[in-house]
Amino acid sequence: MVGTGGIADGRHLPALDAAPDVAVVAAVDIDVERARECAAKWRIPQSYTDVQTMLDNESPDLVVVCTPPALHRDQSIAALRAGAWVLCEKPPCRSLAEYDEITAAEGEAGPYAAFVFQHRFGSGAEHAKALISQGTLGTPYVALCQTTWFRDDAYYAVPWRGRWDTEGGGPAMGHGIHQVDLLLDLMDDWVEVRAMAGRLARDVETEDVSTALVRFSSGAMGSVVNSVLSPQQASKIRVDLTEATVELSHVYGYTNADWTYTPAKHVTAERVAEWGEPATDETGSHAGQLASLLADMRAGRRPRCSGADGRSSLEFTSAMYKAAVTGRPVFAGEIVAGDPFYTDPSGGRTDWSFPSAPAEQP
Repeated sequence: MVGTGGIADGRHLPALDAAPDVAVVAAVDIDVERARECAAKWRIPQSYTDVQTMLDNESPDLVVVCTPPALHRDQSIAALRAGAWVLCEKPPCRSLAEYDEITAAEGEAGPYAAFVFQHRFGSGAEHAKALISQGTLGTPYVALCQTTWFRDDAYYAVPWRGRWDTEGGGPAMGHGIHQVDLLLDLMDDWVEVRAMAGRLARDVETEDVSTALVRFSSGAMGSVVNSVLSPQQASKIRVDLTEATVELSHVYGYTNADWTYTPAKHVTAERVAEWGEPATDETGSHAGQLASLLADMRAGRRPRCSGADGRSSLEFTSAMYKAAVTGRPVFAGEIVAGDPFYTDPSGGRTDWSFPSAPAEQP
């Protein structure tokens, strides 16, 4: 376990502790006392302040990375080169260039680096994905994706938050990427994005609100809203198809009850019954993604949320930032080596600003 803060203690370590045939052998943190306290609480035999020393001494099968985003690339690459698989918290890293460096360090048959997009792994999401991808609910037309959360000034007092060089972006990168990843997993490939972003209330370098319009390869269109200024917090996805509207409404995690299917008027009750229900009621949790990853490790196959599959939401977010800065549409596959947004989602601007309408319209 690399990084022993709140997400490690509250999500990853409980999942690892409950997983069969798994032993956590070391905790790593630059704060020596915090590493020791974590090790004592979770009955971990060793604690370290340096990742490479831990890798040399322990030779772990899996390294779970729960550090700030600026550290993800180097720590993930070090683990891969040591022969360990990686499960890295979101966002995967700060840029597409860093992501491609991580995947370049993978072996042809592993080890692989997977990234934490746990909302894909709930039974409700898997059921919805199956119905949509199999065409049972018809053709998708409209998609809505909303992450409207609230983070106050005290939240951004943590030095690495709200900065391009340490966090890689604002709520689109650090918060809304969860719901965006789930939306992209439910839909077909995105092909075009247009966006706006603003810094309205928080004393940060990045945005605190963003909106985007997206077109998918099927022709379906969607909108994405990310905010950390919303007193009433919500995480929502809605997909309107020929046969039904599929909706998910929650905040930080869902059960089957948070998914709603509204059939179109022409759909009979018999056809609705054929849609079925999930066989289990699994939340979209870290434990669910860990179980899937462990199964993939044992089978020696590439896990979900790795490689091209893990890159899609990062590419979308980078494209959204580029669209917001340039004021023009950005297309899938456009951001490649040589593009300033490939190495830095801010486009390399030290004074990041957003296009604004002129004071007087003609």
